[in-house]
Amino acid sequence: MRKNAVVPVWLPWPLPPGWLVTGFGEVGDERTGARASLVALSGPALMDGPADLLVIAEEPGVGLGAAFAGLDGPDPGEGFDSGPPNAKIEVHGHPTALWCVGGAADRAVYAGEALGNWLWTICWPADAGCLIALAELSLRDVRDYELDVPFGAFSPRLEE
Repeated sequence: MRKNAVVPVWLPWPLPPGWLVTGFGEVGDERTGARASLVALSGPALMDGPADLLVIAEEPGVGLGAAFAGLDGPDPGEGFDSGPPNAKIEVHGHPTALWCVGGAADRAVYAGEALGNWLWTICWPADAGCLIALAELSLRDVRDYELDVPFGAFSPRLEE
């Protein structure tokens, strides 16, 4: 998947303690390449219990992030980035702004832009969204790295 992607394949690295990669996904075809990529992770929530996280990169208009967020349109929507960001995440060593985006009540959704593509982080349960604001995540594009990634059981979030 990662060699076929024309968008980044973002992975938080190093992974937060206790977290595992639980799946990959893409949207695209063999001729034009993957126009959206998805990395699923699972681990302990900062507050209590287990949590799931999806990190999605996509070209504008694809709609993968919006679908997992529970939104009607293909993108975060008008005015999602009005006001100061709700969180920052490091992307290739640079702070990248993320804003909370409305969506289904059972998840926390953040969206922003990195390298000209949408960057989405979607956490279950909703209170696990504090991971994005507090964990000081640093994203790497796994197309550029050979990492020894710990894997867990396939995420049921990818079956939706």
